[in-house]
Amino acid sequence: MKTIYNVLIKPRLTEKGSIQKELANQVVFIVDRRANKIEIKEAVEKLFKVKVLAVNTMNVKGKPKRMGRFEGRRSDYKKAIVTLHEGEKIEFIEGV
Repeated sequence: MKTIYNVLIKPRLTEKGSIQKELANQVVFIVDRRANKIEIKEAVEKLFKVKVLAVNTMNVKGKPKRMGRFEGRRSDYKKAIVTLHEGEKIEFIEGV
């Protein structure tokens, strides 16, 4: 059974994500690969007490990386872009 803490893994804090947050009221999360849009929406609404307008998801493939002569790959993950209703807000870093 999935709980809201198993669905949302962590927020994805990037420069593009901060621009989306300011202009389009969207927040980016890394989520469980088996989670669907309905579960992600319910988890965000319960955890942050906000109203979610839409959820867009995408599967991101891990990049190949090298460390000297050793080759490997970063892990694949699922990313969710959550659009919030007008006036709703989620703050991850205080004072910014």
